[in-house]
Amino acid sequence: MKSSFFKVALAFGVIAACMVGLAACANNGSGAVAATVNGTEIKEQKVTDQIENIRKQSGLEDKDQWGQFLVQNDMTPSSVRDQIIDSFVEQELIKQGAAELGITVEDSEVDEYVNKMKDNYGGDDEKWKSALEQAGFTEDDYREMIKESLLEQKVGDHFEGEANVTDEDYVTSAKTYASSYDGAKRSSHILFKVDDTSDEAAMNEARAQAEQVLAQINSGADFAELAKQYSADTGSAENGGDVGWDKLNSFVTEYTDALNGLELNQVSGLVQSTYGIHIIKCTEVFKAPEEITSLDQIPEAFQENIKTMAASTKSNTAYEEWLQGLKDKADIKKNDIPSGLPYDIDLAPYQEGANSSYESSERDSN
Repeated sequence: MKSSFFKVALAFGVIAACMVGLAACANNGSGAVAATVNGTEIKEQKVTDQIENIRKQSGLEDKDQWGQFLVQNDMTPSSVRDQIIDSFVEQELIKQGAAELGITVEDSEVDEYVNKMKDNYGGDDEKWKSALEQAGFTEDDYREMIKESLLEQKVGDHFEGEANVTDEDYVTSAKTYASSYDGAKRSSHILFKVDDTSDEAAMNEARAQAEQVLAQINSGADFAELAKQYSADTGSAENGGDVGWDKLNSFVTEYTDALNGLELNQVSGLVQSTYGIHIIKCTEVFKAPEEITSLDQIPEAFQENIKTMAASTKSNTAYEEWLQGLKDKADIKKNDIPSGLPYDIDLAPYQEGANSSYESSERDSN
């Protein structure tokens, strides 16, 4: 629950929440200051609005549900506030850091996104204005939120473009992810297609043909050549029936179950699925090496994913180091939590309830 709460906090961040569907986002408002980042203020109302929005999205609007949630997850209103302030501090630092990198967002880019959102309302300006009003902000507010989001995206793209991925990085990535492909099977099939598998006559006809072809395979005929000749799956037939690796594709359950039971180079019997009748051959099995020193030890089909993960790791590391550098040199000041906030409730009753439940369970166990 604690994890899910902060996942919602991320998913329904001020920018994201308003981008996704004009979710209820209150105006930042004015008044008390929760924190400052290099002199830039983060308003208390902005923090409160965010927490209340997350509570709503998490089904925690009820005071008792909120109190129980906090106690069960060893949290307090103050710690939740700190988490949200930290997210806004990071957002502001990214904005300031982007300026140092020379990364900007043009008004035309914001226009393009806003116009796409307006299209969801049929291009009707009145409906669009009404949606904005119901969300609690002006179009200028909304445009600013979109601008911040696009800026963060550009910063991410910047570090992706700067990532200098080496062969050593690929090998490291292969060591990390090869085990996830361990036991993967590559297969080929011959499909005897039946449009309506409830049609008994059609199924019997397909089954009879499949049995003849299977007999040829069992007598030593080349599987790939027979796939080219008989398979109704024209896409794979051209490649001798090859449909690739099971861990890179989604097959119907019947196909997967049959393939799981095959050893290398073994051919199945007749396998019925919603597509008709299959004959399946396991053509490769991947066993992750105990020691990986080269990407060539990994099947080519998996290498692209491993390279992508290596690049992602490299860029993410560079991004995190950049962001941490901004935090280390930033002047960040947090103010104490003020009284009277809607989410700041007394947890004592819920802590007592939790202790009573624990003591009861202890007695029962004894």
